[in-house]
Amino acid sequence: MYQLNSKIRDLKPYEPLEGGYRIRLDANESFLSLAPELEAKMIDACACTLFHRYPDPMARQVCQAFADYYKISPESVTAGNGSDELISVLMTAFLAKGDTVLTLSPDFSMYRFYASLAEVNCLELVKKSDLTIDVDELISVAAQSKAKMLLFSNPCNPTSLGLSREQVRRLIRSIDSLVVLDEAYMDFWDQSLIREVAEYDNLIVLRTCSKALGMAALRLGFAVSNPTLTNAIKAGKSPYNVNAITQNMGTAVLSEHKKIDEAVKKIVESRVVLSQKLEKLLEKYPGRFFLYPSCTNFVFLHLSDARQVYEQLLSCGIAVRLMGDSLRITAGTTAENTELISALQHIFSQGKQP
Repeated sequence: MYQLNSKIRDLKPYEPLEGGYRIRLDANESFLSLAPELEAKMIDACACTLFHRYPDPMARQVCQAFADYYKISPESVTAGNGSDELISVLMTAFLAKGDTVLTLSPDFSMYRFYASLAEVNCLELVKKSDLTIDVDELISVAAQSKAKMLLFSNPCNPTSLGLSREQVRRLIRSIDSLVVLDEAYMDFWDQSLIREVAEYDNLIVLRTCSKALGMAALRLGFAVSNPTLTNAIKAGKSPYNVNAITQNMGTAVLSEHKKIDEAVKKIVESRVVLSQKLEKLLEKYPGRFFLYPSCTNFVFLHLSDARQVYEQLLSCGIAVRLMGDSLRITAGTTAENTELISALQHIFSQGKQP
């Protein structure tokens, strides 16, 4: 009788929060809908798709559009079916069974998942108590563990904190490991290394269109690296990994530089306002929670009764992300942010925290 192998026997399919919640602030998606004229441009791009033909395996047009927007060389860009697929490709193509990948904790949970499927050792370095990263310790652990890959998000999901450009440069130059820098949220900050990949033989930068660019439904991500690493990534991925509709629609959006910049500005403004409102709430309820400084499109709160607050918000029709003893809350529209603050005000007013 056939039996599943041990690495997948107990796996459960990913199940996002379901339900008819009025306000969804749990997935770090953009709260902005695409402008009508841009939607029309995407529909036209879809109409031009040759459905009876395979897509361009190198996704040249959308890689060019991505490169033009970020002012980098298109030869350094590889497109993926979301950055998740690219993480999986990097794990399986750049690591051999038994190799060690070094990650951080807390960080994006899918790093551990893909490492387990690739049958590589996943070593997690716990961050400091304030959730910041000790770069010197990270350099030391990378050397001692002989890690073949260091993979982490900057800015970090879920902590909303980030390492400066100079800190990351020092890290890359101090270790022999391949450094995979997941910059999924870097559109909301100014410390990217995406334009410096040619200077390093051990750096791959990941980007996504699901956050600032508002294309979560398309599943489109990119890896940026020097020519040698880029050729290896393209060789290791499946030939037609990004479908033609995604390529065409992604090209349409990425060509609208002004609209992208305007969207990023609005999202950052929303997060700033949300943070300010939370700080005012904290003044009213001192010590009720701890708000981490954010350089992303979300905020991160530590609460001793995080689950209770999470469930009370759900009962109000507001979905946020529960992460242990913390809540990750995506910045939303003005109305959504206001209703969230009102709900938290009501919850906190009911009594003292446990």
